Amino acid sequence: MQLVVARIGRAHGIKGEVTVEVRTDEPELRLAPGAVLATDPATAGPLTIETGRVHSGRLLLRFEGVKDRTAAEALRNTLLIADVDPAELPEDPEEFYDHQLMDLDVVLADGTAIGRITEITHLPSQDLFIVERPDGSEVMIPFVEEIVTEIDLDEQRAVITPPPGLIDASEAVVASAREAESGSEGSEPKAGDA
Repeated sequence: MQLVVARIGRAHGIKGEVTVEVRTDEPELRLAPGAVLATDPATAGPLTIETGRVHSGRLLLRFEGVKDRTAAEALRNTLLIADVDPAELPEDPEEFYDHQLMDLDVVLADGTAIGRITEITHLPSQDLFIVERPDGSEVMIPFVEEIVTEIDLDEQRAVITPPPGLIDASEAVVASAREAESGSEGSEPKAGDA
C-alpha cells in the first residue's frame, strides 16, 4: 500500500536541500537517509533521500542527484509516497495510520449514525476527520481524545461525544465577549479597592 508521508516545500540554501511538510507520525522511519520514495507527480521520482536534518524546527532533506537550488525548487509541492505493508501497525496502540481510519462509520455513544470518514486532514495542532453525512453534507470532527472517545477497528467505527454545535449548528451556544464581561462585573476587585 502506498501512503503519502510528506510534501516537499521550498528550497533551502543553494546545495539542493528542501523543506518538508511531514505527513507521517514516523518520520525517522519513513524519511530516513537511504529511503526510496515514489512521487506525485510520478515524473519527479522516485527520489532517494541522501541526508536529513532538522533546522529551526523544520525537517530539511537532500535527495540523490539534486545538487543545487534550481533542482530543489523544481520539486516544490511534490508528494513523497512510501510503500507500507497494509498489515503493519504503529507501535503505540493509541495511534492509527490514515488508511485504518478511512471509511470508518462515525457514531454517537448511543449508536446514532453521523456518517463515515472520507478524508483526514493533518493540521499543525491536531488532525481532523472529514465526515460525509447521509445527506451528502460534510462535518469536520477534531481527532482529539475528548471528542473521539473510541476507535474500534474490528467494528469499523469511531465513537464520538461532540460538544453542542459540532454536529448540528442549531445546538451551538454562542456567548459574546460582552456577555461574558457583563456577567462578571463587580466580582473582581478593581485598582484602588481596599
